[in-house]
Amino acid sequence: MNNKGFTTRLIHADRIINQPEFGAVHQATNNSVLFEFKRAQELVDVFQGKQAGHVYSRSSSSSTVALQNILTHLEGGIGAITFATGMAAITATMLSLFKAGDHLILSRFLFGNTRSLTETMQSLGITLSFVDVTDVENVKQAKKINTRGVFLETIANPVTQVPDLSAIGKWCQANGILFIIDTTMTPPNLFDPKSVNASLTVSSLTKYMAGHGNVLGGALVDTGLFDWSQFANILPLYRSGDSKQWGLTQIRKRGLRDMGGTMSPESAHAISVGLETLVLRTQRICENATKLANYLQNQKQVSAVYYPGLLDHPQHQLAKQLFNGFGGILSLDLVADIDPIAFLDQLALVICATHLGDTRTLALPVASTIYYECSAEQRQQMGVGDNMIRMSIGIEDFDDLVADFEQAFAAF
Repeated sequence: MNNKGFTTRLIHADRIINQPEFGAVHQATNNSVLFEFKRAQELVDVFQGKQAGHVYSRSSSSSTVALQNILTHLEGGIGAITFATGMAAITATMLSLFKAGDHLILSRFLFGNTRSLTETMQSLGITLSFVDVTDVENVKQAKKINTRGVFLETIANPVTQVPDLSAIGKWCQANGILFIIDTTMTPPNLFDPKSVNASLTVSSLTKYMAGHGNVLGGALVDTGLFDWSQFANILPLYRSGDSKQWGLTQIRKRGLRDMGGTMSPESAHAISVGLETLVLRTQRICENATKLANYLQNQKQVSAVYYPGLLDHPQHQLAKQLFNGFGGILSLDLVADIDPIAFLDQLALVICATHLGDTRTLALPVASTIYYECSAEQRQQMGVGDNMIRMSIGIEDFDDLVADFEQAFAAF
């Protein structure tokens, strides 16, 4: 099926890759918690990883494996693990692979909840350097003798900074450093992580992948580009068999089984179905976002617009090279005398809600919500101002979005 177009492969993936029974085009949802073995030795072999199978649904089930197979196929990876949420995927990855005494280089522009997780990581003895990842030189200068990994997002939330992904990926590969990318803002039809030498990708499937605001989920995919035999933190217990699978095995055992952030079978099914319209949704979203960003730039009530698709965005040319579309996240700064909360209350069509990647256009005041726990100094470093509004652009008719903003701007 690899010779087919991306959308064709996507909508037929479940029936071809997973081959459901009875001619179904979707894998059946399997709600069983336990799995029977006719011979006790088979249970032992599955427990010890000598044989494929399911022993307990906290670790795996046919429903979650079916989704993992699709994700692996779409990203051209060697394996995937699904989780209950995107944050569960990030947490499991970080706490499974890194330990006290390790050093990581992180983007200064990480999303608020991810930034909050880093406080926990530091309390466990993992040292972190937060740098401006739009320039690879900042990453190079942060390297220490104990640097184990680099972690960043393809498009930062909410100010839309774009990292120097290709240069950072080459540097990580040359130095044997794990390169982890959060691809939530750029699903696989918009960005190929292997093209920048990513080692692992994590994402919130809740957002663009599922796409309809009705299910939570997260995922990790191993691209197959990292040499796990040279990664010191793989435990001796997991250093057996194919070394390419060592990272996935350790995350699956320590991060999923032990930490318990398991995706439900119902969620796996809903995400698989939502995925089928990914390309159609993201094409419309990117188109609407680009047009709306240009419209907002010309409004007197707006002092700045942040969107990689704008010609004056600092990383516009870089984003153009990296991505097949500029994504659906767009932020703006209102002029100083307009309260963002008061402005949002004037919008009628745009929904005030915290979410991304939905079919509906959403907006919220940034500083007082998703970045409320960050200090004023941290917000300044990330480029988050007090009058910033973050938007997730949907698939509505563009003229209706403009009309909603027109009536809201008229009140100020």
